[in-house]
Amino acid sequence: MVTSPFDPGDWMIVDLTLMLAEELPAAWAKHVPYQQKTFNYFTDRDDQVAPLKSEVGPYQTRWLLLDEHTGTHVDAPAHFIPESSTGLAHAADVGSVTVEQIPLQQLMGPAVVISIRDDLPGSRPGVSPTITRELIEDFEQEAGKIQPGEIVLFRTNWDRHYVAGPEGHAYCYDPLVTQRGPGWPAPDTEAMAHLMSRGVTTVGTDGPSMGSTHDGAPVHRLALAERVAFIEALGNLKALPVRGSMFVFAPLRIARGTGAPGRAFAWVPARS
Repeated sequence: MVTSPFDPGDWMIVDLTLMLAEELPAAWAKHVPYQQKTFNYFTDRDDQVAPLKSEVGPYQTRWLLLDEHTGTHVDAPAHFIPESSTGLAHAADVGSVTVEQIPLQQLMGPAVVISIRDDLPGSRPGVSPTITRELIEDFEQEAGKIQPGEIVLFRTNWDRHYVAGPEGHAYCYDPLVTQRGPGWPAPDTEAMAHLMSRGVTTVGTDGPSMGSTHDGAPVHRLALAERVAFIEALGNLKALPVRGSMFVFAPLRIARGTGAPGRAFAWVPARS
């Protein structure tokens, strides 16, 4: 008989996925909003705002209006890299790599959680403070060198703004649209190049995007062109240790997708 060394009692699962709801800032602020509507209900029910109908069976089901980059999601190379045949700027062969082509094994592995200070310089309305290479190197001095295959997660605690109502505008809408609020911390190209030189192929953040509020394209073009996967809009990274957890992201398998929402979670050693 073959026995497994994995004992579920030694681990606990931590959910790192943001909830999708119409009252939450789930969608990128300049994209179509997330919606869910009842297609079929158990019985007809008149309502001034949303009448319900029962026409296809004795059950309830809903349809979703869902942008590919809604909630916790992954970016594929095709998101920022045009196909080489287009002749567009930054075009490359990797521009044909869509989300269903990202290997699942790339989206799971040992996590390294880098906590970002609340007082990073450069934050102002409509502008993100920068996560620099020096900041990452300082982290490595304390926590050890980042290793190939490790998944780096930036814990900025930006998910604290992921709330319903006007307060939720601080998450993405105010930094990006009205520019009345500061942007989320984001790595620059030098910081990302440093991670890539370490052999990192997946990077996550609890901000809405890996790119900055004011100039998000360069870091996407640099990393996605080398098939680095970005997992954006994570939540609850404060529940993970700096090292020692196993991160997993399982995206929807969307044909020709530039990205896909999914479920992010981590196996964390249970406390003795």
